[in-house]
Amino acid sequence: MYEPDSYNVFAKFFYRPIDAAIRWCNLMAHETQILESAWDCPALLSKYFPQWPCLQANTEKIIDAIRHGDLAYGCFGVSVTIGTPIDCSQITIRHTDLRVWMARYYPDQRPSFLFEQSFNQQGAISPGTYLALQADRDAMQLRIKNIEASYQQLLDELEAMGLERENIHQLLKSNSKLSDRSEIGYLKVIGALLELILGHSPSGKPHSVFDSQSSIVNSISAHRKDDPGLSKRTLDAKFAAANRILKKDI
Repeated sequence: MYEPDSYNVFAKFFYRPIDAAIRWCNLMAHETQILESAWDCPALLSKYFPQWPCLQANTEKIIDAIRHGDLAYGCFGVSVTIGTPIDCSQITIRHTDLRVWMARYYPDQRPSFLFEQSFNQQGAISPGTYLALQADRDAMQLRIKNIEASYQQLLDELEAMGLERENIHQLLKSNSKLSDRSEIGYLKVIGALLELILGHSPSGKPHSVFDSQSSIVNSISAHRKDDPGLSKRTLDAKFAAANRILKKDI
């Protein structure tokens, strides 16, 4: 099946040595300039185009191959027997012969005008590229494996923290309510402190500046008004309960 991109605009049925050298050097953009200057005299190529030393070198390689019978040639596109004398300006080389010669004597050279890449070749990669990609893939897989291990470790730690938090919550919940015995003990301590603060020495001197339970409550409420559990209502209730506990023990 014909592929639209398979047509090679630089390929011809036959080439003059200078035509082939221009394509071999990938100088098609300068073909007109080169042909106008020295197409029939390869010896002048280095003089006119010193910036492209490969131009004369490749032209001489082709002519040398023709002279030594390594490359089949013709005259104006018509093949002749190797060894037939032909003027240099009339020598031509068939596309297929040039390709065979290039593949045999310069296998590392594959100019595009002779060796068109097929669709499969265009999509192929070199062994070096494949190995580099494989190394990158292996490194990426190792990195992914390490990330997955770190992620799993983090999940385990979070799960452990969640269990620990739940255990603490259950512990606080189970111990949030004081036992009756503990509550009575705390109330006795509060009641004893109240008696001490509001009491007097044997000589009748007050132990503190507070002369009543209300003054103590007001002072605590004023200094700790933002603390939960220390409101005036709560303090009055706790102090009253403490007084009742002490009176029961008398």
